[in-house]
Amino acid sequence: MTPRASVLIPAHNAGPWVAAAIDSALAQGPDIEVIVIDDGSTDDTLAQIRAFDGRIRWETGPNRGAPATRNRALALAQAPWVQFLDADDCLETGKIAAQLDAVDDDTDVLYGAETVEWHGHGAVHRTWTPTPTPHDPPALLAGWHLPQTGAPLWRKAALDAVGGFRVDQPCCQEHELYLRLLMAGKRFVHHPAARGAIYRRFDSGTLSTRNPARVRTQRALILNRLEAWLDQTGGLTAHRQQAIDQARFDMARAAWPHDRTEARAHHAAIAGRGFRPAGAAAPAAYRLCYALTGFATAERVAAWRRRLS
Repeated sequence: MTPRASVLIPAHNAGPWVAAAIDSALAQGPDIEVIVIDDGSTDDTLAQIRAFDGRIRWETGPNRGAPATRNRALALAQAPWVQFLDADDCLETGKIAAQLDAVDDDTDVLYGAETVEWHGHGAVHRTWTPTPTPHDPPALLAGWHLPQTGAPLWRKAALDAVGGFRVDQPCCQEHELYLRLLMAGKRFVHHPAARGAIYRRFDSGTLSTRNPARVRTQRALILNRLEAWLDQTGGLTAHRQQAIDQARFDMARAAWPHDRTEARAHHAAIAGRGFRPAGAAAPAAYRLCYALTGFATAERVAAWRRRLS
């Protein structure tokens, strides 16, 4: 029997969590196949995986990184739909079934809200983040509002058509994949049922918290490609330009305390005429100062106010 969906789990030194991830994948139902790839682990990850022998398909090999490992799992997948699951994350029961009921023949990526489970200071709590409206995928990509890799349900044929994950992408890997899927004309569908993936965050942080400058660099490259593609295809609406420029502004503000040259470069890339910042990164007093004096002076005033508070 051909499975309805394949759960693909790359695992590298995930001994404390991988068994729970596999259990949550198996709980999705008997018509779901589970494929786990050990990515050269040096802890007991492989032993944890082997304990499920006969219930899952698995391989082990040298460490190649998450993109290459996900691509290997994708090549083994037999189902028309794919669920990625990092080995330290998990799925709520019924997640995949609800999403399979929501897809149609025109859906390539079914996406929706994501749940983040925070682990820190001896406590665990969850936050649920709905997808901002309007549900316009290019604008959502610009704002980094498309969900993490494990949240959507992906059509395998669409992933195969764009070559899966880019193996030399150092970070922002799902965002770069989202971009290529959009450029290939694949259809993104938002649906309320597209939830149930638990994305765990730990005290040790992620790449985005350990090396934010590299993340900003890669995000800027993705934004530039997105903007150029939209411009060339006649899809660069005012709403999408605002989303792209708002992202550049947010990165400029984040970079300013650490590297003013980088901050100025992000801000200089803002292309929309009459851009006005919005959101939590630009409270009312900041927006007024920005409009009157420009970015650099607004940042200096904001820093001065922080020192006084």
